[in-house]
Amino acid sequence: MSSGGLELPPGDTGHEGDTGDIPPGAVSLARPMEIGAELDWGAEAWSEVRTRAQRAGRAYIWLNLVEQRLRAVVAAVLRPIYEPVHGDDWVVAAAGPAGQEWVQRAVAVREVSRRKGYLLDPADDNVLSFLTLPQLRELMVQHWPCFAPYFDDRRDVELALDELEVTRNVVSRNRALNEAVLAQAERASARLLDILGSGAGVPSADRLPVDAVEDLVGDRYADVVSVHPDRVRLQRQLPAEDLFGGARRLDAIGIGLNLLVQNFSGRRLVRLAESGCRIRLLFLNPASSSVKRRERELGIRKGELSRTVEMNILHMRRVRARLRDPGAFEIQVFDETPRFTAYLVDGDGPDGLAVVQTYLRKARGMEAPVLVLRGGGRSVVRAGQEGEHGLFQTYREEFESEWADSRPVS
Repeated sequence: MSSGGLELPPGDTGHEGDTGDIPPGAVSLARPMEIGAELDWGAEAWSEVRTRAQRAGRAYIWLNLVEQRLRAVVAAVLRPIYEPVHGDDWVVAAAGPAGQEWVQRAVAVREVSRRKGYLLDPADDNVLSFLTLPQLRELMVQHWPCFAPYFDDRRDVELALDELEVTRNVVSRNRALNEAVLAQAERASARLLDILGSGAGVPSADRLPVDAVEDLVGDRYADVVSVHPDRVRLQRQLPAEDLFGGARRLDAIGIGLNLLVQNFSGRRLVRLAESGCRIRLLFLNPASSSVKRRERELGIRKGELSRTVEMNILHMRRVRARLRDPGAFEIQVFDETPRFTAYLVDGDGPDGLAVVQTYLRKARGMEAPVLVLRGGGRSVVRAGQEGEHGLFQTYREEFESEWADSRPVS
């Protein structure tokens, strides 16, 4: 070993084209095939990458919504204070000495974007548009006395932003985002957007929060909010209490309406009706031939399904009997072949939500796929065509048709 440092051993000399006189300390470069590099991606690798991209894209949508909302809030509160004195430099002035470094960096990025033609929308030609989420947060914290009249608790805002910072760091560096962190980010984003006062416009969001992806691409899927393989998975996301609690109107049609009858207590139904909710329940007639045909389809004992439906109707009659206004709680039966079960909550207003299941020949209601629909007049607009109403309105019209042809239960 020389005094100048460590000498690396020469590379293999057994390959074609090698020269035998390799100088001391030289390192041979191995060819790719000698390394054994595999550049192709298999199906498993592609699947993993797509999963990463889907999660990152979903998180990015939430982060983008939060950032734009926070930017609007900061502008609404601080611009009237600083702009009259500092003009277009009001953001620089608001940052103050403590924020000189990052605000000057934003100014520099804006100038580069101007020169290179990256500013496609004139509305973004301002320093505020180049501030990141942490910098917007810093402006808010520095000037909290200005924001305090609009928000109840500074700690709630900061905790939500702290949760989002983990996700923002992962997404901005294109790293893997696991399901738990994504769910946490979505919850934190929804909470922060609610704190920042942007929850208006979708009343049913109180019952089932509007997902950011649904809000952006929902019209592609009529008004379907979510699809679940069975009712068990539905109830994990949307328990009966969340679905029916606080309803102004409830219309339900099906064979036995177990989602309502067996998962929402009679006491709660009484309170719901007494609070002003109008309820219409449409059961399959337990004495009809359709019930017997359904029993044969499911392979259950004769009379088992009809007894279940009859017990559910009796239970609802007892609930109705406890009300001061029984007319607000109507029960009817139909004799036609049951095609679906549907629970339409507040279907006559802008905050409607519906749970719909079609009947499968060999699957009980608990096992059938479930659609969750959001009403509120969303329409599907296709190129060259007028807007068409979504699935919510279709099932509501079907309910009204069946109700008109059904018979009341005394």
